[in-house]
Amino acid sequence: MKHSLLLAALVAMLGLTACEKTTVAPPAAAPVVVVPGPAGATGATGATGSTGSTVAVPGATGATGAKGATGNDGAMGSTGSTGAMGATGADGTKGDTGKTGGDTVIVVPQK
Repeated sequence: MKHSLLLAALVAMLGLTACEKTTVAPPAAAPVVVVPGPAGATGATGATGSTGSTVAVPGATGATGAKGATGNDGAMGSTGSTGAMGATGADGTKGDTGKTGGDTVIVVPQK
């Protein structure tokens, strides 16, 4: 077991060192010297710019208006028409004719 761990560590170390690359810098280029030429002719004058627009400034806020008047009451409605007359009831049965010579009953009030 000891030997297998040592062997694995040795293989890992060789693998990592084999992948290492060295960076080589390219040689420095010779400096370029720029020599200015003669000056050119002066350019023409540009056109005059336009005047900016005027910005309106808002005025003060107006006062709140007064409350309106209350409306009048509406007109009274007309009275409804009278209902129709009901039907006449049936006549009652006739009573017996009075008898002559019967008993007379006198009612005397108590004192």
